[in-house]
Amino acid sequence: MDTNKTYFTNIQMRNALIQIEDQMVHSNWMPSLILGINRGGCIPGVYLSHRLNKPHEVLDIRLRDHKAKPNMTVLEKAYAFQNKILIIDDINDTGSTFKYIEDNFGKGDGRIKFAALINNKPSKATVDYHGYEINKDEVPSWVVFPWEEWGK
Repeated sequence: MDTNKTYFTNIQMRNALIQIEDQMVHSNWMPSLILGINRGGCIPGVYLSHRLNKPHEVLDIRLRDHKAKPNMTVLEKAYAFQNKILIIDDINDTGSTFKYIEDNFGKGDGRIKFAALINNKPSKATVDYHGYEINKDEVPSWVVFPWEEWGK
């Protein structure tokens, strides 16, 4: 069975980031550091970093395509020196990445929050902030982000 592709645009990304910012404002929580999950969270992380005027670093956790052990060093160091850390990814799909972080590091009594441009409702992890919500159980599709397929 072929999975349909859904193309996520740059405009949708900007709208999702505005929604995430708005949700943070309304929850009275703002990060002092943004960690973009490598690779999908890097571009939204940098955009949000500029918008909020907060530093950005890369958290190297790639569970789907790589066999290397995730590197939590950046998170460990950031946690030691930062009050509030936002960890962002492009999609909370199965939830494996966010679940890995929570299971192996925790959420620091509210000092660490998760965000995704797109949240898949049946995911096994919960994000604190998201731009769009989908349900892949009801409508299976593969979300393609602008940085994944040039010229499409």
